[in-house]
Amino acid sequence: MLALQVKNETSRLRAVILGSANDNGPTPTAEEAYDPKSLEHVLAGTYPVEKDMVEEMEAFLRVFEKYDVKVYRPKTIPNYNQIFTRDIGFVIDDIFIKANILPDRERELDAIQYIIDEIDPAKVLRPPEEVHIEGGDVMLWNDHIFIGTYKGSDYSAYITARTNMAGVNYIKELFPNKIVKEFDLVKSRIEARDNALHLDCCFQPIGENKGIIYKSGFREESDYLYLVALFGKENLFHITRKEMYHMNSNVFSIAPKVVVSERKFKRLNNWLRDQGFKVEEVPYAEIAKQEGLLRCSTLPLIRD
Repeated sequence: MLALQVKNETSRLRAVILGSANDNGPTPTAEEAYDPKSLEHVLAGTYPVEKDMVEEMEAFLRVFEKYDVKVYRPKTIPNYNQIFTRDIGFVIDDIFIKANILPDRERELDAIQYIIDEIDPAKVLRPPEEVHIEGGDVMLWNDHIFIGTYKGSDYSAYITARTNMAGVNYIKELFPNKIVKEFDLVKSRIEARDNALHLDCCFQPIGENKGIIYKSGFREESDYLYLVALFGKENLFHITRKEMYHMNSNVFSIAPKVVVSERKFKRLNNWLRDQGFKVEEVPYAEIAKQEGLLRCSTLPLIRD
């Protein structure tokens, strides 16, 4: 049996599901693009090719191997994008929650079913149909659960709005002893620089008491101020609109002092080193063109 345990974003990682770029399928059409950044690259002819994305994921895999992390991969679905495992499920404490994702992506869950079969069935949950929640919006911080959502009345019109208030309330009911705090995120169907697709596109905790944050990713300043009060402004690395676009907040922690980051994030990586972190730099700029980065392509199962 696989004994799940995840209580925060940064404890020592022991087991993870890493997405796959193998047999990724053709470049989507403009109509098929799920987010404004992918659309931008489809229209510009700069959408990433499979070979480059496979190489980037292999570089990430080598970092996991270096730290002796058990890595699972989804079974390959021919001609299909399986990079972003974070969207399809997530672990809170010892519970695996299957996400109600966009219907087109249901097959991605089937591809990791062989891993889910190793978990105690009583610890695997599927929310009711009206509950929308994706792993990129769910962030654990010990006794806190941070959840990104979109409270606009036009929620259903936005393919970029992935977690609804029913999702927030579902987690509140499931974990009554946790402080569940939702954050209303800025969404755009057409401008990737103004679209926080998930919470991890504009915020992520690192280490014991620090975080990376993009102030303008929050629709309400009070949500941003909540995090400033919790972490302390001096402990937050504020990223710019351009850095948010390049996904600077979407790094991944292997341990409290070990962060995997994109090699081009010079300003962030220097700050991390100044703060005493070991930064494992990998190339991930091609995958970033799909509005997802390192955190998006991982689904942690066990942290110490």
